[in-house]
Amino acid sequence: MTAADTEKLSIWNTLKLVPHTVRWVQVGDWDTRVLEAGQGSQEALVLMHGTGGHLEAYTHNIARFAERYHVVAYDFPGHGGTTHAKADLELDTYVEHLAGLLDELGVEKAHLNGESLGGWVAIKFAAAHPQRVAKSVLNTPGGTMATPEVMERIRSLSQAAADDPTPEQVRARLEWLMADNATVTDELVDVRRTLYARPGYAESARHILCLQDPDIRRRNMVTDDDLAAVPGPTLVVWTSDDPSGPAKTGMDMAEKIPNARFEVITGAGHWPQWEQSEHFTDLVLDFLED
Repeated sequence: MTAADTEKLSIWNTLKLVPHTVRWVQVGDWDTRVLEAGQGSQEALVLMHGTGGHLEAYTHNIARFAERYHVVAYDFPGHGGTTHAKADLELDTYVEHLAGLLDELGVEKAHLNGESLGGWVAIKFAAAHPQRVAKSVLNTPGGTMATPEVMERIRSLSQAAADDPTPEQVRARLEWLMADNATVTDELVDVRRTLYARPGYAESARHILCLQDPDIRRRNMVTDDDLAAVPGPTLVVWTSDDPSGPAKTGMDMAEKIPNARFEVITGAGHWPQWEQSEHFTDLVLDFLED
């Protein structure tokens, strides 16, 4: 990867010419970190990160999304700059929180774009609140698999980085997500280290990672009924190098969702929106505007 390529991956460079706000919005017990851009648009597009993640996971896409949509990217309960978790976080908490956030922002209906845990939340939210969902993009979504080796890898890497957020520990967690380790920039590592170093985050991480416990995961998993209840057109995106599972997982999900299509992005791991940002953004915009 060249210096120019690395510069293109800079969070600041992708946002410096985009009018946006970052603020904290109180949603129930959660003081929630929210980035908004494109507020003049009528249609809302909500971006949701994965386990242990934060809104910066989607910063490569926000500029172009904001040209056409009111973009809302936020940190989940217990994650990023949002209030730390004091108890285990299961899917009902994330779903309730998203409903409350939309209420606080005055958004009645939105497109949902969720990566990993974010896709899992999007499915559960769409099944519970179909009237509030337009189109859905499920980006390497979780919730249908319970592979012990993958769950243990996520838990061990994530908790190690939370307990001791050194550059090495944080980089190891991020590199597990990527097809190309060079896309894990020093800036991205520093952002995550800053968030993980907040007092109390290590304990919050334990509550976030409860979904890697087999028994807890089992009662939260996406069901066929959930998939059948997802309203509106849906795009399921998988990648060539996803460490969480094979592309067939996404294909199976797409077959069970009414009016869904399936796409594979090559040269990416668990974060196609980061590693192949232009391709991913093109795909999503074409889908939303079709």
